[in-house]
Amino acid sequence: MGNALAQISQSGVAVWLDDLSRDRLKNGSLNKLIQTDNVVGVTTNPNIFATAISNSQLYQGDIKQNKDKSTEEIITKLTTDDVRSACDLFSEIFKSTNGVDGRVSIEVDPRFARDTAATIGQGKQLWQIIDRPNLLIKVPATIEGLPAITDLISSGISVNVTLIFSVNRYKEVLAAYAAGLEKGLSNGASIRNIHSVASFFISRIDSEVDKQLPIDSELRGMTAIANAVMAYEACLAFEKTPRWQSLKDKGGNLQRPLWASTGVKDRAYDPTRYVMLLVAKNTVNTMPEATLNIVRDSGIFSGDTITPNIKSAKATLAKLAMAGIDLDKVTKHLEIDGVAKFEAAWLDLMNSVKTVAIGS
Repeated sequence: MGNALAQISQSGVAVWLDDLSRDRLKNGSLNKLIQTDNVVGVTTNPNIFATAISNSQLYQGDIKQNKDKSTEEIITKLTTDDVRSACDLFSEIFKSTNGVDGRVSIEVDPRFARDTAATIGQGKQLWQIIDRPNLLIKVPATIEGLPAITDLISSGISVNVTLIFSVNRYKEVLAAYAAGLEKGLSNGASIRNIHSVASFFISRIDSEVDKQLPIDSELRGMTAIANAVMAYEACLAFEKTPRWQSLKDKGGNLQRPLWASTGVKDRAYDPTRYVMLLVAKNTVNTMPEATLNIVRDSGIFSGDTITPNIKSAKATLAKLAMAGIDLDKVTKHLEIDGVAKFEAAWLDLMNSVKTVAIGS
């Protein structure tokens, strides 16, 4: 058995870590993953920051030093400092991949998920504060988030579109990205340095659908991967359109599908399945460290596991529909739930910071 992380990297999957903390930056563990485990990027989210800041003493000094600022201002200071440091750590990868990888993501305040103007405003603010070319601003793929994606892209800001659950919404995300590039070109700007990923959430779909299936159903654990395969097919189809070919000729970079939420939640399943069964070129897989370790140690590489399975994925989704699964209803619920969970994590983070600031 070879090193599956190296094998999937060589096959065109960018391995990113779904975690960041000041402890990781200070103790060298992130740098080690870059040096030894093929990690070429990092994603963060409100839950990751809430956990990192609440569980580490390394933030206490900064919180106390900035206690006269608002809680939001303190959080912005803590998170942007960490992301800037991570961007610097990945600068060589960023250069060697011509800006494709070496990327670090930071999310706008999840309370803005239904507010286009606020998302745009904070996206531009974070881009300016961090001031690193390998930054990605995370914008949720809500209806209100779509025009924000277009606006930020047209302003030359690279974007990680997050909380995508449905293929139809993903197609809208692709269109929003293309519109942003077109708007940038119409304003006389170059689009060569703009990059984007579209983060498609995986495990949460199986968790939700499995609850609606009989315990002995052969369809349990089949939905998320089939849905992701359909998303990849949509990406391939978009790549062939005259609209994209025109943008590509003018320097446009393809928006890569990113597989997120790839840690397996049901212990009955192979813990590497949301990585090893989603291998194809021009994709990203962002993993929590536990998943990354299991993939490295026991992942079985089978080459491209997406494009040969497009036909079977369609058949699986048809069977699910016949079994009474309304995938459109499921994905709409998951989007609402995903936004709510990130909002809750953000509020927890605010309370933690506030407690330390008041105590000082």
